[in-house]
Amino acid sequence: MESNLKVAVIGLGYVGLPLARLFATKHAVIGFDINESRVEELKSGYDATLEIDTPSLTKVLINTTSNVNGLYCTSILQEVSDCNYYIVTVPTPVDKNNRPDLTPLYKSSETVGKLLKKGDIVIYESTVYPGVTEEECVPVLERISGLQYNVDFFVGYSPERINPGDKEHTVDKILKVTSGSTPETAQKVNQLYQSVITAGTHLAPSIKVAEAAKVIENSQRDINIAFVNELAKIFNLINIDTQAVLEAAGTKWNFLPFKPGLVGGHCIGVDPYYLAQKAQEMGYHPEIILAGRRLNDSMGEYVASQIVKLMIKKGISVNGASLLMLGITFKENCPDVRNTKIVDVIAALTDYGITVTIYDPLAQPEAVKKEYKLKTLNIVPNSKFDAIVLGVAHNAFLNLDFSRLQNSKSILYDVKGVLGDVVDGRL
Repeated sequence: MESNLKVAVIGLGYVGLPLARLFATKHAVIGFDINESRVEELKSGYDATLEIDTPSLTKVLINTTSNVNGLYCTSILQEVSDCNYYIVTVPTPVDKNNRPDLTPLYKSSETVGKLLKKGDIVIYESTVYPGVTEEECVPVLERISGLQYNVDFFVGYSPERINPGDKEHTVDKILKVTSGSTPETAQKVNQLYQSVITAGTHLAPSIKVAEAAKVIENSQRDINIAFVNELAKIFNLINIDTQAVLEAAGTKWNFLPFKPGLVGGHCIGVDPYYLAQKAQEMGYHPEIILAGRRLNDSMGEYVASQIVKLMIKKGISVNGASLLMLGITFKENCPDVRNTKIVDVIAALTDYGITVTIYDPLAQPEAVKKEYKLKTLNIVPNSKFDAIVLGVAHNAFLNLDFSRLQNSKSILYDVKGVLGDVVDGRL
């Protein structure tokens, strides 16, 4: 490793902060984010995403930009200027038509372009379709910096493998795919990650291969979940317990243990559209990928219809009924509400005339309000409801006393299949 190595991490969210903290245990790191309040929060030792606990964060925090090991957080671009590795970890969402939105990548590339010097290496971690790094990001870097690609500066790609809310499979324990724009750059990028990733690295032969590997990881999961979601619909029609079927099938050594559910978040529910976009640009219509997306995107309305059917069977008047939704984040034990499909269930239930109260101890009410215009509670409501729906399997919900929230006719529906046989219905 170079003796003067200094890493900048651009974007301090769910991906960037854990990576910056990890690198800071061995290297000098500048963490940059345009969100000033986020930076100030991190400087105080608090991470609102709950990915890094306060002791782990404060242990690496430093208050200087000099070349000493540790993490310096800033929203001031000039303070990032003396780094020689720039790692971009911004999100790659889709728009309302499910088309890839590369705006965050373009803007972050412009930001890095202002800082580039001869010999610098820019590494992208954002999930993209094959070709984005070299065909979309590199031209921006060249235009803003005035430098020439693979002559004055170089590029790498190492797809993020962060699993939000997972305290066991942390970034250092997940094998990392690496790549570079030249053989020498690829070795440098690989060595950089090897210095902190205890699980090891896999050096891909090209940037496009690394990009493709990442985007198919989540596309594969999306298709498998779509399959079991379709099974759940079929088995519900013939009155078979889907969970029992999957448990029985799972006794075979090579059966894949996927479960039905709502597929949201910023990865599985988004990445397949990136691969589909590239395929369509090449004149190929990806039938299985898009079919899986359509089926998974339909599950919110399906879950709502199943809940309503149970209410009718119990003699509950649907129009005007009260319902408690437990959880609104996209996954368990995580405060992230981006692209959560719980909102699809809530919207469908509201269309039936049901009044929905949302309780989630992890979600930030202001974030939910801004993103979805919905009100959420962080404490258990002191009321009784006609229906209770476990939408997210937060640990806080598993031992909840449901009886004090139920009236004589209440139904309990389990979207996640974690409450056992005490429920009236489950997906």
